[in-house]
Amino acid sequence: MAKTHTAQDRYSKLVLAKLRNDLVLKDGIVFNNDYEGDPVAGKVRIPVRDTEVAVGDYDVATGKSVAQGSTTYLDILVNKDKAVNELIDGYEAASVPDGLIADRLDSAAYSLGLQLDSDGATELLANGTVENVAQVTAANAYAAMVDLRTKMSKAKIPLAGRYALVTPDFYALILKSPEFIKASDLGDAVVQTGAVGKIAGFTLYEWNDATPGLQAIAGHPRWATRVNEWSVPIGLKDLTNAYIGASAVQGRMVYAHKVTRATAIRCMYSPAELGATLAAGTSGKTAITASGATGTAKYRLNPATRVVYGQNDTGFTAISTQPTTAVGDIIEVVDFVSSAAVKVSYLTVTADVIGS
Repeated sequence: MAKTHTAQDRYSKLVLAKLRNDLVLKDGIVFNNDYEGDPVAGKVRIPVRDTEVAVGDYDVATGKSVAQGSTTYLDILVNKDKAVNELIDGYEAASVPDGLIADRLDSAAYSLGLQLDSDGATELLANGTVENVAQVTAANAYAAMVDLRTKMSKAKIPLAGRYALVTPDFYALILKSPEFIKASDLGDAVVQTGAVGKIAGFTLYEWNDATPGLQAIAGHPRWATRVNEWSVPIGLKDLTNAYIGASAVQGRMVYAHKVTRATAIRCMYSPAELGATLAAGTSGKTAITASGATGTAKYRLNPATRVVYGQNDTGFTAISTQPTTAVGDIIEVVDFVSSAAVKVSYLTVTADVIGS
């Protein structure tokens, strides 16, 4: 038994290391891991501080009065629970070839990374600040990033550590800007994080995302937290019952993401985000309005994946049907023109938009 647990711990660490390397929305770059508690228990506490420690004059005779700290704690439910359970037919756990183990662990890390990136980005979009740019071109891409820089500076977001996740199309426009600093000029330490360059003070990461209208997400990791932990360490397990002489790669990971300051995360859309809003509906439900829709507005509650430009409306519900909601739910509202997605909004449900 001890040997099995040792192998599980080793496999879990290997998968986490691979996962962290593959993520585009990396820890330390896009998210921090500053929380208290055990994610496996289902809830953690995140420290939230919008002001810095006060500095004042010191009097040798009287000292200095004690100032009250402004740090508060936000309870976060760890509400994502993902599992890996892939059959390896013809091998008992002890006899699986090393090469096959490595292949399955690599695949598990890649798949988990895609899901973590997707859910993390949804949280950024749902709780960041929307910035609309009428039309982005090679001529104004730099100016658009400077505008984000200015707004974040006025919101007192530190200069050091700012990042921008840029979609391939927007990155192509930035590449044509003379102000763009290529990755090779940033130093090896920055390049190793996956950075592709820098502009207007933002370290750039190319992000292959096709959310309708989205050009970039710019932010700072201090105000976005990722919580993740294995609830069941990944490992090779012998199967019984109907499976004879077979094993499986099995494991469960729990995680959550939380933006703690909207002004620290800027979501740039062009020509515009949909502009949907929420209000209290009938008992236990939320009403959705999408005044900016030019087609038919429909929604999904807590989507497992995000809509992409041109996607059809299969699996979506008309906004005339109010969803039953809970605090923290994320609603994806999409404008479909000729049944194809063209605009989107991501909204987080708060207590005041649930009908009583």
